[in-house]
Amino acid sequence: MTTLTLGACSAGSPSPTGGESKVTGVAGGQDSAPSVSGGTPAAPSATALTPEAYKDELGGERKPMRAALDALAGARGLKSLDQKLGRARSALSDGADQLAGLTPPDSVRAQHDAYVAGLRAAAAALVATGDKVGGRDLCTSSAVLTDLDDTLDRLDEAGEALESAGDYRADVVGVTAGKKQTRRLRNGSYVRRSTLSGRSSLEIDNGGDRDAVVTAVRGGSKAFSVYVRKNARFKVRGVRDGTYRIYFTHGVDWDGKRKAFTRECSFERFQKSVKFRTSYTATQVRWHDWRVTLHAISGGNARTSPVDPDDFPG
Repeated sequence: MTTLTLGACSAGSPSPTGGESKVTGVAGGQDSAPSVSGGTPAAPSATALTPEAYKDELGGERKPMRAALDALAGARGLKSLDQKLGRARSALSDGADQLAGLTPPDSVRAQHDAYVAGLRAAAAALVATGDKVGGRDLCTSSAVLTDLDDTLDRLDEAGEALESAGDYRADVVGVTAGKKQTRRLRNGSYVRRSTLSGRSSLEIDNGGDRDAVVTAVRGGSKAFSVYVRKNARFKVRGVRDGTYRIYFTHGVDWDGKRKAFTRECSFERFQKSVKFRTSYTATQVRWHDWRVTLHAISGGNARTSPVDPDDFPG
C-alpha cells in the first residue's frame, strides 16, 4: 500500500550372373555418367529477372517497409508505439518473403540474399523489442530505435551493398537511432506549472529506486508537474485551494521534449483525492498541508491504481 497522509552405405545392385551386362540410355558426353532410362528429368532453373524488372520489384517492396519504419520513429504514446511496432514487423517480414521468391540478376545474387537475411533479422528484432515495450522496459520511439540500432545498421549496410552493386534502391532505413542515455532533471524541477499563489503545500517523498514526475490535476486542468529524484523529497509551496487528483510516473531517462521517461516506466494515481482549504477567523488563518509517499511504507493509508499511459496527464 502506498501512503497518502496529512501534515519469460546403401548396397549396390547385384552383378548379373549370366548374359551380357547392358545399360540403356544415352551418355551425356565424354566422361559423363550414363543416364538411366525411366529416370525423372531435372527441373529447369528459374530464369533470372532482368535488371529493370528486378529494380521495379525491389522498389515496390521498399516503399511500405520504409514508410513503416518512419512511422515507428514518429510514434507518440505507448499504444501508438505498440501498434506501429507491429506494422513495421509485418512490413519487413512480408517484404522479405516477397523478395525471397525472386530470382535476381546473377550479378547481385549474393547481395540480394544478404539483404533478405537482413530484413528477416530486423523483423525478428522487432518482435523482441515489442516484448520490451509490452513490459514497459522501453517506453518511447527513441528508446525503441536505440534498442534496434545494431540490427538497423546491418540492414542499412546490406541495402547499401545492393545499391552499390547495381544501382538498386534498397534504403529502407531512413531513421536515425540515438545512443542510450540516462537524462535526469534536478530534484524539484517543474515540468509544468500554473500559478502557485496559495498558502498550502504538498510534500512529495520518493523513496523508490527510480525518478518520478508527480502531476496534480484540479478539475480538468493540470496545476503542476514536478520532478522528484529517487531517494529524495520536494515540497511544492503555494498550492491553491481546491480538490486535486495526484498522478505519478516512475522511470529512467527523462526525455524533456516528449515529457516522458524512455525506459522502465510506470503510471499510477492515488485513489483518494487531496483537498486543500484555507479558512479564516478573526484572529487566525488556517490551511492544509499534505504529504504523499510514492513508495510502499508500513502503515500507509492511501491506495494507488495503475493508469493507462495514454490517459496520463503528462
